[in-house]
Amino acid sequence: MKVPAKLSLFNRISFVDKLLFTKHLAIMIESGIPISEAIDIIKQQSTRPAFKKLLGTILEDIDNGQSLEKALSKHTDVFDPFYINLIKIGEESGNLEKNLQYLAVQLKKNYEFKKKVQGALMYPAVILGVTFIAGGAISLFVLPKLLELFTSLDVKLPLSTQILLFVANTMKHYGILIFGGIILLFIGVRFLIVIPKVKLHWDRLLLSLPIIGTFLQSVELSFLCRNLGIMLKSGLTITTALDTQYNATSNLVFKHYFKLISEEVEKGKSMSEKMSEKQFRYIPPLMAKMVGVGEKTGKLDESFLYLGDFYSEEVDNSSKNFSTMLEPIILLGVGIAVAFMAFAIISPIYEFTGSVQK
Repeated sequence: MKVPAKLSLFNRISFVDKLLFTKHLAIMIESGIPISEAIDIIKQQSTRPAFKKLLGTILEDIDNGQSLEKALSKHTDVFDPFYINLIKIGEESGNLEKNLQYLAVQLKKNYEFKKKVQGALMYPAVILGVTFIAGGAISLFVLPKLLELFTSLDVKLPLSTQILLFVANTMKHYGILIFGGIILLFIGVRFLIVIPKVKLHWDRLLLSLPIIGTFLQSVELSFLCRNLGIMLKSGLTITTALDTQYNATSNLVFKHYFKLISEEVEKGKSMSEKMSEKQFRYIPPLMAKMVGVGEKTGKLDESFLYLGDFYSEEVDNSSKNFSTMLEPIILLGVGIAVAFMAFAIISPIYEFTGSVQK
């Protein structure tokens, strides 16, 4: 049997491809078109070579008698456990088109949600990037020239100018090494946080940061609550849903939480009681209480869907407040830096002109 090749970095299936595939497949199956014919139609209409190739492989497996779930499960780099489990339960229950509609709605919400998160982080990223580039250019090209000017002046330099000259002298001799070291450090950190033990501490550190930590916590809770709600609503058992979410979660702190919760649920214990323990530091009391209400009323799926929408709104509100909070801080920082440089440059020139006039 031919094993599907992993998609290369430049040949990946986009999130939009998967969203449109799910939406169109749901519509066609609901209209009574067989799965193989529906996939073939989507394949013919696609203009992306990588996506056409993927659909061709899936279609070949289905024509050979495999289920849609089995065909999709060979492409885990495109279809995650959450997606595949909903397809599986849909085929087993005879509600495949309904579960595909759930998935299409969920994928659309995730797409819009990710755009909001990216938009929230774009502003500080651009500002920090421009600041780093501008600071690097000044340190490498402007400050060394000032060093030559001020050393030629026969006046006592104020402390601010001495500090500026020290920075200028350091950048003149070691500037390339310093910036090279910063870039290498950044690359090294990126490689290190892939290691599971390091990533666990990294994820925990990010979640504990003020403002940013609360924002990231809401992002994770929104995704996992909405996913659990959709899975339970589609017919998955709570243990299967928890295991699926465990595999789909990239944040190792919450991944560890799901492992512990799943183990307790398999023993017949309550999710809400486990979530209320002190070790689950990043699960808010509101979530534990709402899960408890869902367990008592038999509407756990609705509780998770409510929580998913609630934390999504929290992220939306935080993203709107990011620029409002960061703008004065950035302006203050830039203002202080500019004022310091202006004072450090003008002071010795003023002293020199004053000594000449005497």
